Amino acid sequence: MWAVEVLKEWHDFYILVGTAGATLLGLLFVAVSLGAGYLTEKHQLGTRTFMSPVVVHFTSVFFISAVALFPSHQPRFLAGLIGATAVVGVVISTYITIQVVRTDMTNYIQDYLAYGLLPSVAYLVLLVAAVSIYLERDFGLNALAGALLLLTIANIRNAWDPHAHYGPSAPPK
Repeated sequence: MWAVEVLKEWHDFYILVGTAGATLLGLLFVAVSLGAGYLTEKHQLGTRTFMSPVVVHFTSVFFISAVALFPSHQPRFLAGLIGATAVVGVVISTYITIQVVRTDMTNYIQDYLAYGLLPSVAYLVLLVAAVSIYLERDFGLNALAGALLLLTIANIRNAWDPHAHYGPSAPPK
């Protein structure tokens, strides 16, 4: 079993990244709960556009890390789960990118990169990782780790991006 043996070396990495993803997802829900009075219809579009993908991306990081920690793996099953997550992530990231650009909710190039481009790239790398794992290539595990780190880092930035949470009615800076 190629995957079982090789993934043993990655155990601590997936524990760390999965725990970070789950913890940051939990903190995001705490922040949203504390700011529940802010979540009005006026801010609904901004909240959906900027916060929903952060939840999806942190959940993806947690899910894939948990899957990588299964005690026994069939490369095809692991590749299938990673590939399915990647396809869903690419669709969501593409949709969010279109929403951000079309509604002109932000004038910051770093927002276009962090909310659209970086997650899309991470999910495409996940797709490459899935194919590589399916073919039992060690490169797939490196690509998987890189994609999870990119999703985590980009979404830490996105979760604490102060001007993006307001949407079109952002207060002046």
